Amino acid sequence: MNKADLTKRPHEVASMFDEVSTHYDRMNTVLSAGSDHLWRIATTRAIDPRPGELVLDVAAGTGTSSAAIAARGAHVVAADFSAGMIEVGRARQASNPRVEFVQADATELPFGDDEFDAVTISFGLRNIVQPKKALAEFFRVTKPGGRLVICEFSTPPAAAVRAAYYGYLRLGMPLVARLASSNAPAYEYLMDSIRAWPSQPTLAGWLREAGYERVAYRNLTAGIVALHRGFVPLGKQGPLATAADAGKTS
Repeated sequence: MNKADLTKRPHEVASMFDEVSTHYDRMNTVLSAGSDHLWRIATTRAIDPRPGELVLDVAAGTGTSSAAIAARGAHVVAADFSAGMIEVGRARQASNPRVEFVQADATELPFGDDEFDAVTISFGLRNIVQPKKALAEFFRVTKPGGRLVICEFSTPPAAAVRAAYYGYLRLGMPLVARLASSNAPAYEYLMDSIRAWPSQPTLAGWLREAGYERVAYRNLTAGIVALHRGFVPLGKQGPLATAADAGKTS
């Protein structure tokens, strides 16, 4: 059984998700006590996909979130690093013409500049070894005026909620994973990665550094999860170009 660690070596992360791909969606529902459905609804509403738009769903897994976005009329490119997830997703979404799967590294996306109306990633950014590089790639492939929506586990602001949640991660989640999963060690990594992930204000700062404007976030389920959103400026410049221009003299 494969378990990645917080070095997040890409091949280890991909292999771990390959192993859990078949039952991944079921385990998400079990471990979240059904809250994953509510988080998906909130994320889709935040993306606000419209008919005819092209949306990139990064770390799409088996395409459950992609299908929810496509149901609003958009065409969705479901990208994931795990070949196992892609295989399961293609089988499950075979009859859905608005969802197409692409195996891709989030830090080196195989797409051109300004291709997508929106980019989204749910519960995947913390699994990327260079999340800031991924954010720069999301910015690059999004059209001027387009938007980014991130749904990710976060830090509950209330101390009592935070203590109870971390207690569940330490004691409850491993027990449930051992009873219901074929790869319980993978969910130990899940617990570790959640606790190591930065707070909501820190992630919002990363979005601003990447070049996004009108950055905001809102907590879901008392801050166990947070939705982050940012918009690509109409006069789009990448952060590196902006920094270079700042050093020029007229």
